[in-house]
Amino acid sequence: MTGCRLCGSTALASVVDLGATPPCESFLAADQLDKAEPAYPLHLRVCTECWLAQIPPLITPEETFKEYAYFSSYSTSWVEHARTFVADAVQRVGLDSEGAEGADGSGAFVVEVASNDGYLLKHVVDRGIRCLGIEPSVNVGAAAREAGVPTLTEFLDPATGAAVREEHGPANLVVANNVYAHIPDVVGFTQGLRALVADDGWVSIEVQHLLTLIEENQYDTIYHEHFQYYTVASAIRALASGGLALVDVELLPTHGGSIRLWARPTEVAGEPTQRVADVLAREKAAGLQELSGYTEFSARVAKVRRDLLKFLIEAAERGETVVGYGAPGKGNTLLNHCGIRPDLLPYTVDRNPYKHGRYTPGTRIPILPPEQIAADKPDYVLVLPWNLRAELVEQLSFVHDWGGRLVFPIPELSVVEKSIVEVES
Repeated sequence: MTGCRLCGSTALASVVDLGATPPCESFLAADQLDKAEPAYPLHLRVCTECWLAQIPPLITPEETFKEYAYFSSYSTSWVEHARTFVADAVQRVGLDSEGAEGADGSGAFVVEVASNDGYLLKHVVDRGIRCLGIEPSVNVGAAAREAGVPTLTEFLDPATGAAVREEHGPANLVVANNVYAHIPDVVGFTQGLRALVADDGWVSIEVQHLLTLIEENQYDTIYHEHFQYYTVASAIRALASGGLALVDVELLPTHGGSIRLWARPTEVAGEPTQRVADVLAREKAAGLQELSGYTEFSARVAKVRRDLLKFLIEAAERGETVVGYGAPGKGNTLLNHCGIRPDLLPYTVDRNPYKHGRYTPGTRIPILPPEQIAADKPDYVLVLPWNLRAELVEQLSFVHDWGGRLVFPIPELSVVEKSIVEVES
């Protein structure tokens, strides 16, 4: 890695080296199991000039997102999160007011970048507000259009942003949820956001918070699709590179801890809220603008690995069965880093039919429908999408009917007993 992709500095310090793994969403079909599988280094570094944490751009977005295995609508809590966001954003931006009109007088206009299967914009459509999704994945974008959400199959860059603005007019609100980490060209993407948004409009970005990633040992969210990891401090610099300024921030529980960044064109932004100052102070207190905040992370990651492997090995030696729940990208970072294979985890299940009959990249663990758990009645279920803990504790409560237990690997190994499940749910 030669230099920081935001500021160009070559002063990059190692945070954690997870070895080499395949791309986390490259699920294998049965006829691929005897073929070679590419693996790429997964080494997180932080720029000591602008403090953007990043991995080398060893794969391209085109390789990952033209055909994509992740459909947002399969998470009940995520769909509800989107519904709540739309309701709040309509009030904040005034999208239902007569003043929120496009340049041609055709009413308010919302654009979502990386709109996936329309899980968020369908709530905008339901409100009768004009909208457009920009989604690079052909298969996922097709699902959005089938659901009645207008969707353009493209990656966002300055040219795409300008073309959409020319055809549809400027957007009162541009939404970019869980995509700001997925683009290697931070500056070009941010310029694309600025091209889309009206000169007096708003941009809302949700992205995982590096503060909680470090504090809660969430190292499995480091994978090749995520090119960078933001603090509010580094996000301010990234937004400025495209002519946007941060005006407010919200701390969210999603993905183990995210930030919602509210930005506007620099010319109309004004002073940021006190919440921005408060989060910046928290980040500084955690040492994330100096190397001291990063030095112990690698050792804590190693302990997560040792604890999970010890649990799986000891369960196998006792003759107990452990299966997985979920096949998220983060799970594949965890499985590969820990070296877990079907001898310790014979299969995992997932609600997404696209993944059924496929195998996890690198570790070659079969992915089956969720009903397999009830059929087999395993002793333990290892929950890989730990960020959906509240939702999945309720969904998987039936595991305790036969004395089974749920296991969460992050932030530290946790075996959930039935009494605890009853309290959590």
